[in-house]
Amino acid sequence: MSTAVDSRRPGGDSAGAPRGAGQRKSSASLRHRLAERGIDKSLVMLVPAAVFLIALFVYPFTYGIGLTFQPSLLQQEKWGGGIFANYLAFFKDPFVFDSIWLTMRLALPAALINVLASIPVAFKLRGKFRGKRFMTTLLVLPITLGTVLTAQGLLIFAGRQGWLNRFLMEVGIIDAPLQLVNNYIGVLFSLIITGFPFAFLLISSYLSGIDPSLEAAARTLGADWKQRFRRVILPLLAPGLATTFILTFVLAFSVFPSARLVGDAMGSTRVMSLMAFRAFGEQNDYPMASTIAIMMGVVELAVIALVLLWRSFLYKGSTGGKG
Repeated sequence: MSTAVDSRRPGGDSAGAPRGAGQRKSSASLRHRLAERGIDKSLVMLVPAAVFLIALFVYPFTYGIGLTFQPSLLQQEKWGGGIFANYLAFFKDPFVFDSIWLTMRLALPAALINVLASIPVAFKLRGKFRGKRFMTTLLVLPITLGTVLTAQGLLIFAGRQGWLNRFLMEVGIIDAPLQLVNNYIGVLFSLIITGFPFAFLLISSYLSGIDPSLEAAARTLGADWKQRFRRVILPLLAPGLATTFILTFVLAFSVFPSARLVGDAMGSTRVMSLMAFRAFGEQNDYPMASTIAIMMGVVELAVIALVLLWRSFLYKGSTGGKG
């Protein structure tokens, strides 16, 4: 009798069991749908990375943008424009604005030379031969030196009293020392030396991703090495060349130590990073320094956008190799 009464109770076990099973099934179904969208407990592992990104990038970036709209009284009185006085000062002051052209004049040739010089070297070193590891080590050695040691080495080797000038004068080739540092040439040499290893390693990795059987098939069809490179290798390598150019360009565009140590800091190598340092360290104008830094980013993004636009018209398929 009691059993029959219990089975009729609204809160009895026999009535609650189906409800609990349905809730568990609904919860499992929700977890399954979220997991299909990549939302599960493993997302907790992203929290440290998110905190790191916010603390070291998002907050400083937004704080820097905010500073650009807080011009000093001197800038407002000189250029006007209210909160936009820093941007007016950047565009109207030729000494600062011309640094865009001076920086591009260094970064674009350096990136282009590094990419073009890396192609034949990486193409030659992709095979197996004795001494390959030693040659590769020599080519990437400048990475370990850094820009400051590279600049110091250029001063010792190519300075007015450097080894190169003394040798050329002793053998009678020149009468006066060549001006190879403390000018545009010195900074360009420094950017090429420090940027070449990165370009070489990147292009080597892209070349290793191209299936050798494609080139072998072209060889069996009678194509010589020039035709194989121009019609097979280069089209497959072109997207990688665009990416390599972007990375080497960004590296060269942010040049600072070389422009100061082996360049003409207030003349032909008056790059944007030096202008930002001048506003920050010499004039104590933090808002103007932030404005120059933001404009550096804008110019870099404009060049990157153009290169990516060109890259979008290149080959996008598989290269058939391990890359």
